[in-house]
Amino acid sequence: MITHIHPEQLAQWIASAPPDAQPLVLDVREAWERQTASIAPTGAQLVSIPMGELPSRLQELDASRPTACLCHHGMRSLRVAAFLEHQGFEQVANITGGIDAWSAQVDPAVPRY
Repeated sequence: MITHIHPEQLAQWIASAPPDAQPLVLDVREAWERQTASIAPTGAQLVSIPMGELPSRLQELDASRPTACLCHHGMRSLRVAAFLEHQGFEQVANITGGIDAWSAQVDPAVPRY
């Protein structure tokens, strides 16, 4: 089941991960979007794979690792989260509202676009 978390809940989601599994934040935005606005979540690894490249790069990810998906507003990341769940990923979350909500709710220094 896909967990829906708001940006201000990400730190709590990361902290709730099993001690032997470092959480992953999967940024599925395009390179130009990441250059415009980016985050560095404490306690989680950030990996960037654009949504369109994910099927061919799926082997780069660990299906047993807690994975939270991030995009601009939360729609692409929701589709990616559903795809990952269908591929057997055990702990998948969608960061609802995406990086736009992150800027509004967590860190206004992150540019909005």
